[in-house]
Amino acid sequence: MKQTFFDSNYKTPQWLKDKLSRRQLLKSAAGSSALAVIPYSQLSFAQKKDIESTLNIEPWLTLDAVLNHLLPASNKGISAKDIRATYYLYQLVHQQPTATDEIEFIYKGVGWLNGYSQKKTTLPFISLSNTEKETVLRDISRSSAGDNWIAMLIINIYEAMLSPPSYGGNPDGVGWKWLEHQAGFPLPKAGERYFELPKRSQISVHNQVDSKTSRTITPSHDLLAKKLSVKRRSKA
Repeated sequence: MKQTFFDSNYKTPQWLKDKLSRRQLLKSAAGSSALAVIPYSQLSFAQKKDIESTLNIEPWLTLDAVLNHLLPASNKGISAKDIRATYYLYQLVHQQPTATDEIEFIYKGVGWLNGYSQKKTTLPFISLSNTEKETVLRDISRSSAGDNWIAMLIINIYEAMLSPPSYGGNPDGVGWKWLEHQAGFPLPKAGERYFELPKRSQISVHNQVDSKTSRTITPSHDLLAKKLSVKRRSKA
């Protein structure tokens, strides 16, 4: 049987429980302030074009639409676009040591969302009006898998807003400025981020399986740098 958000056999996996447990901490941090990966601005023209071409096809078009619906542009604060939430998520999937099952859940959710949207409206999610998008997201949020998927994307929005710009989001500290937050010092630069530290960088050699959770960890390496390097060698 084809899986959907409404699969009665779905159970929240442990890795997602661990990630969701950080949501309250992130919400508290944001609330108290308001009441690799290379920053996008430092990418070369070729790198930007390469990324833009990826983000302009599925599943990234749908993910971008969802993120921007969850944190839309307004005159009250910053938006998902302002904090580059989609680019942050791209970095999470392509360049950080992210668990394979987490990446698969992100992608599967896009398929399930569009499947439900087309069943309900005959249109994919990105073609819906704002009102229709709200209805569809509220519908899937009533399922365990749908609620988990939306919550995971909201966490990534918080992370894009609060993390140092070197992780892909929060350009020029726009999230911190909005929250009137003073970031710690020194801030990590490319080459000094948590997944590039010596103990972490060992997983760039080959896939590593976490013995406690049986999760396969995606290697931490710069896919764009590798791709560009191959192009330079071929030209030589």
